[in-house]
Formats: sequence, structure tokens, C-alpha cells
Amino acid sequence: MNIDMIKTRIGTLSDVSNILALQEKYLYRNLSEKEREYGFVTTPFSSIQLKDIIKLNGLFLAENENNTIIAYVFAGTWEYYSQWEIFNFMVSRFPNLSFKDQSLTVQNSFQYGPICIDLAYRGKGLINLIFEEMRIKFLQNYPIGITFINKVNKVSTIAHTQKLGWELIDEFEFNDKIYLGLAFDMTKSVL
Repeated sequence: MNIDMIKTRIGTLSDVSNILALQEKYLYRNLSEKEREYGFVTTPFSSIQLKDIIKLNGLFLAENENNTIIAYVFAGTWEYYSQWEIFNFMVSRFPNLSFKDQSLTVQNSFQYGPICIDLAYRGKGLINLIFEEMRIKFLQNYPIGITFINKVNKVSTIAHTQKLGWELIDEFEFNDKIYLGLAFDMTKSVL
């Protein structure tokens, strides 16, 4: 794969069916235990939820030289993500958390993720390309990015902490699973 042939862009409504297909391919519940070792997506999005995030300019895509969607990343306000209980739980923890000497609030942070990269394109720098596309857009309004990763998803944890520089700020249990809470300084380029 030639990383120079990859194009990143913001998602459009015409992308919904292709995004759903990529999501289904890597959704936790659709993978065997062995397949999960290579990473997975935890939160399934419906076509309506996809259309809503696209209208908010919160879906970023990577395409290969054949214009096939090979990766996506979501980013949005806490208001958008409030439809899932885990995000409300995360926000409830903000009063006890800080990052770079700043208290976390719904005004100075946004939720990043999920991210999904086709297995054939992982480990080649694509995460940096698609993340940078999103970072530039969201830096206009937010100094801090927040996300969570299922603690058993070691591939995602390594990619985010070592390749992108996310920092661990929290660990919490939700629905009998352990999650890592991470934060990112949006002024920091990852390219």
C-alpha cells in the first residue's frame, strides 16, 4: 500500500451504506475471539445516527486509490453522543478529571471515536492521516479530545497512545467491562 495514494475527506450522505459495511466487518459482536485480537469497533451506529453525525460534519473517511472507503473516524459533541449511556457516564466523571492542568467540561472537549481501519491498511500510518483530517477541523472549537477504549482492545490502546500520543486520564467500569479514558491535546499535529 502506498500511503500517498490514500485520500482523506469528510463524509457525505452518499457514504452511509459503505460505512455501515465497514462497521459490520469489524463490529465486536461479529468477530471471533481470535479476530478481536486485531482490534474491533464496540459501538454500532445505525444509518440514521450516521446521517446525523454527517450533517454535523463529524465523520471523516479515508479512501484508497479505487475510491473504496478503508477507514472512518467519528467525532462530535457530547450532546450528539448523549444518546448512548456510556458517554453520559463518562461526562459524569469530568468533575474529578483534568488534562494538562485544565478541568474537563463539555464545552472544552469533544468525543472522538469510534475509529475503524480495514485490516489490510492497519500499521501503515493511516491512523495518523485520518486523525489529522479530524484534528484540524475540531481544533477550531475544542482544545481537548476525549475517548474511551475497551481495556481488552490492546491494538487500539497501542495505536492511540504510541502512534497518536493520547494520554490515559481515567479507567472505569461500565456494563461489566473495563474501559480506559484518554485525552488528547488538539494543538498537537500527528503527522
